Amino acid sequence: MHKLNIQATILLVVAFFMNACANQVKPKERTKMTESINNSITDTATFGAGCFWCVEAVFQEMKGVIKVTSGYSGGEVKKPSYKEVCTGLTGHAEVCQIIYNPKEVSFKELLEAFWQTHDPTTINRQGNDMGTQYRSVIFYHNEMQKQLAEIYKAELNKSGAFDKPIVTAIEPITNFYPAEDYHQNYYDQNGDAPYCQYVIKPKVDKFRKVFHDKLK
Repeated sequence: MHKLNIQATILLVVAFFMNACANQVKPKERTKMTESINNSITDTATFGAGCFWCVEAVFQEMKGVIKVTSGYSGGEVKKPSYKEVCTGLTGHAEVCQIIYNPKEVSFKELLEAFWQTHDPTTINRQGNDMGTQYRSVIFYHNEMQKQLAEIYKAELNKSGAFDKPIVTAIEPITNFYPAEDYHQNYYDQNGDAPYCQYVIKPKVDKFRKVFHDKLK
């Protein structure tokens, strides 16, 4: 499907998704979700969508996002190094852990940005980056996040927003290890590097265009 059609379809699904979430989440759970948001100053989301440099650069632009930390999740190796994760043998995915203010940006809006800024239909690959460490994955932190992610994924698949089925895994967060210091704020500090110019910058430019009303 053409990229513009994907964007338009996802935006339509967002509206339906809002209603679907309200209808499918049980009343008691909705109350708990509302109370949780109102009583929280910040919340946390963890997404894997290919190279964490790209994910970090995108979400740092979003209003309501307080901090983005690149790191590793989902594997068995404790405190892995970048070199170890790059072997694809640790089980970890490159992820970004996002600290956000739920009064300024919702988890639903973060999911919307997540779906639109990578290809969720490719297994263990984003562009030329290949390996299990580049898999598409949502590591949920609570039942609310799990339900919203599952509902959104199902609605996108039914809508035909993508030509192929979405392969994004939805898993509970079991660990998170911050990446080495030189990976943090990578695009801001290395914007002129070839990878930044040819891979990260187009993603950031697209995000700024599509989500212009949600930028800081």
